[in-house]
Amino acid sequence: MPTLDDILEEIGEFGRFQKQTFFILCLLSAAFTPIYVGVVFFGFTPEHRCFSPGVAELSRRCGWSLAEQLNHTVPEWGGHGAAFGSRCRRYDVDWNATGLSCTDPLGSLAGNRSSVPLSPCQDGWLYDYPGTSLVTEFNLVCEDSWKLDLFQSCVNAGFFIGSMVIGYMADRFGRKLCLLITVLVNSVSGVLMAFAPSYTWAVVFRLVQGLVSKGGWLTGYVLTAEFVGLSFRRTVGVIYQLAFTVGLLIFTAVAYVLQHWRWLQLAVTLPNFFFLLYYWCLSESPRWLITQKQNDKAMEVIKRIAKGNKKKLPLSFQHLKSEDDDGEKLKPSFLDLVRTPQIRKHTCILMYSWFTSSVLYQGLIMHMGIASGNIYLDFLYSALVEFPAAFILLLTVDRIGRRYPWAVANVLTGGACLVTALVPDTLYWLKMTAACLGRMGITMCYEMVCLVNPELYPTFLRNLGVLACSSMCDLGGIITPFIVYRFAELWHELPLVVFAVIAFIGGGLVLLLPETKGKALPETLEDAENMHRYDTEHRPHGAGQLSFASARPGKENCLVTIRHQGALVLH
Repeated sequence: MPTLDDILEEIGEFGRFQKQTFFILCLLSAAFTPIYVGVVFFGFTPEHRCFSPGVAELSRRCGWSLAEQLNHTVPEWGGHGAAFGSRCRRYDVDWNATGLSCTDPLGSLAGNRSSVPLSPCQDGWLYDYPGTSLVTEFNLVCEDSWKLDLFQSCVNAGFFIGSMVIGYMADRFGRKLCLLITVLVNSVSGVLMAFAPSYTWAVVFRLVQGLVSKGGWLTGYVLTAEFVGLSFRRTVGVIYQLAFTVGLLIFTAVAYVLQHWRWLQLAVTLPNFFFLLYYWCLSESPRWLITQKQNDKAMEVIKRIAKGNKKKLPLSFQHLKSEDDDGEKLKPSFLDLVRTPQIRKHTCILMYSWFTSSVLYQGLIMHMGIASGNIYLDFLYSALVEFPAAFILLLTVDRIGRRYPWAVANVLTGGACLVTALVPDTLYWLKMTAACLGRMGITMCYEMVCLVNPELYPTFLRNLGVLACSSMCDLGGIITPFIVYRFAELWHELPLVVFAVIAFIGGGLVLLLPETKGKALPETLEDAENMHRYDTEHRPHGAGQLSFASARPGKENCLVTIRHQGALVLH
């Protein structure tokens, strides 16, 4: 029987109504950027050294330059040579003592610099940064540097928990209501974070933002995808994620202008309150209304779409029904993900691919934040390469297939990480080029796992399969800050070497997956098990298909939602 996509073919698959809805929801996608990667600017760690009372007065008396002051009063950073001053230790001397020499103050005290005792930074730190960040305000350095890792890990923990809760709410209470609730909570908690009196409160409010923001981002895409026709779903999925990339560019510009983290937090949060106007601008998903047997309301939305597209709804499509009542619906379980050999293999590889994509995407961004270059230009350049990544994906997946571009993207990412790690800083252009290629490669990997994951599971198991596999990206995000910031203390480029190894392994594993180009979505466990043997025939879905009473023949009606940080499949 005809599906909602048949109706959209009559009244417009991507007409004026859908374009308006898509545009305002793309604004929501762009606004998600500061939460997902905001730690780069909010948690920026500038060059710093211990504050030593009396040093400033001695420097003025002796007429030292800054370089001379650092040479005379800051101990060497062990293992980094004389050119690097210690960030966490200071000379345990009284710089207010009389009789200190201006040419060799430590020599006049102890005779030998190496014999001068060292002590922790008891009086705080000095930061070579004109603005403020969470690090400079709450002194998240040295013994407390792990607190910055915890800050970002709490955001990803919120993503992990919130995605499941918000996903259930969207299915239970509707897309529109869920979206409005997440917008309100995200906006209020974002403002409260800007006025957080302590580090603990900043973490609490950021955790709340994580709980609702990612689920709201996904709900926005679900609404968009459920309004457009079948032939436009892949396109709107990619463009919706490109809106996230546009958000990266805007966020970089705002962070450059506002280098004080509290003002920056307010600047990126206050516009979210305008999304509450969606109460009047957005309609509820007609697909969701039909599944809830609210056919009258669904028909009102369909008529609104037809009116917005300046089309007339045919009389043959005036009566709606759901086919869910016509047969028994299979209930998925987690055991189904590992019960049969091929699906078990798919599950393990896809979980690793989600984990890899998250660790490398967030990790490369975080590592850029601790690099020695211009953080704003580096962030801008790496964000721009996400545009060609999306276009390459659109050009290759339907011509070459999924597996080989995916494997090449992993290898490209791993190779770029190695080059970035091993090339000396003097070759900045080569180092930056490699970093951008790595960012482009991992963006392609992220897009590809979003596309392939739902194509490998049968209909009744698809939602659960994608949810279980994509949850690994949030777990990866939890450990990523510790990989970047703790490993960098051992060797600044060590995180990149770890990323390269992870990417190379991922590139080999994806070649073990079956090619899904040109294949129909599997409907049964048998279809999924035999995907590596033959192309499945294109058949209409039986269970969970939404349809309309009409004489036209039926067609496939699977909705795949794709996102930067996960995916959900609806029928």
